[in-house]
Amino acid sequence: MVIETENLKIGYQDKIIVDQLNLAIPEGEITALVGANGSGKSTILKTLSRLMKPKSGTVYLDGRAIHEQKTRDLAKELAILPQNPTAPEGLTVLELVTYGRFPHQKGLKALTIEDKEKIAWAIEMTGIGEFANRPIDQLSGGQRQRAWIAMALAQDTKILFLDEPTTFLDMAHQLEVLELLQKLNAQEKRTIVMVVHDLNHASRYADHIVAIKKGEVMKAGTPIDVMTSEILEEVFGVRSDIIYDPRSGQPLCLPYGLCEDQVYKIST
Repeated sequence: MVIETENLKIGYQDKIIVDQLNLAIPEGEITALVGANGSGKSTILKTLSRLMKPKSGTVYLDGRAIHEQKTRDLAKELAILPQNPTAPEGLTVLELVTYGRFPHQKGLKALTIEDKEKIAWAIEMTGIGEFANRPIDQLSGGQRQRAWIAMALAQDTKILFLDEPTTFLDMAHQLEVLELLQKLNAQEKRTIVMVVHDLNHASRYADHIVAIKKGEVMKAGTPIDVMTSEILEEVFGVRSDIIYDPRSGQPLCLPYGLCEDQVYKIST
């Protein structure tokens, strides 16, 4: 399913964050939205997933405006994992994952065989079977994030949006989550769109990177297209060297200093 925007204007009250955004998300690939804090990347993600309504312009899903579609119908096509999701105290992993089947249920009917199969598959895919009956609040950060991803998978959508899925996780748990997303994309061909802070994670795990500054797309393309010293200086205000990972061949960013205008902003 193809996601595109046309002349998108997004803002909060009188403040415009994004203006005239035209963006296409590649189908069946992992796309990373990157940019400095306050650049608008999370705002864009929320609007693409219909958590926010634009002031003007349109988000299209396979040529149909998403804000004109019924919520339940859209929930069968795309799932969103927001930043720092929380669950009611005592809720188990199995109960959380079961919530993912809500868009497919009719009324208060019991889970169908298909519902149970999708729940079991999501739990197996994310490797959390041993925690199925454990409360969410008793899990580690990485385990908890996998449980939320399992809920999104049980929703059985072709598109998955994630807003900073590795925030507040240590290095091992960050890799655990990112490798899971990469596996989902490779095996299920799901379109994944995520906001990522770590540029090297974006380069390693994404097929497509969108670099955003002040709500504007400065560059979009493969990691090799986007991860250049010139673009990173423009988007982040840092000077950096670019080297290439001997394992994957993907570019890696080694920042070594701030640009002069950034130094001035900090000093004042």
